[in-house]
Amino acid sequence: MAEVMRSETLNISNNTSSLASPELLHVLAVDDSIVDRKFIERLLRVSSCKVTVVDSATRALQYLGLDGDNNSVGFDDLKINLIMTDYSMPGMTGYELLKKIKESSAFREIPVVIMSSENILPRIDRCLEEGAEDFLLKPVKLADVKRLRDSLLKAEEGVFKNIMHKRELEANDIYSQLKRAKI
Repeated sequence: MAEVMRSETLNISNNTSSLASPELLHVLAVDDSIVDRKFIERLLRVSSCKVTVVDSATRALQYLGLDGDNNSVGFDDLKINLIMTDYSMPGMTGYELLKKIKESSAFREIPVVIMSSENILPRIDRCLEEGAEDFLLKPVKLADVKRLRDSLLKAEEGVFKNIMHKRELEANDIYSQLKRAKI
């Protein structure tokens, strides 16, 4: 099922038809170029990612609920695993979007990847210093997307293992307390 809002409201598409399992990574892709947007969306879908695409940094902030309205665009359980954004966009750059995301307590832990067709080292350094997970040169390659996906899946697996380990320790502690109390 493809869901596209009319361009006079928000140009967001959120296709959930390929959600075969809840473990799919959800990527927010931000690019003002429709060609680049379609290209990155296709690469992400081929890599088994759920993809939401927006055409500007402002639209991304609206989607995330960081535009001052304090609510995202109709998504109650907004779970984004990765944000991929173009650097050069009119209105607000990908770097400015990165800064806003990293300033947000709700989204600062989400990895942000900056994409650009320009290989400008000071720009790359500035993005990485501000907290970007990676800086990819366009055209983005399928190998780049798969590497990012695999890295994120391993990180999420590690978080899950830590939670399970903590729960196991808590259960052992409760069991010890019950045993001492002879209940």
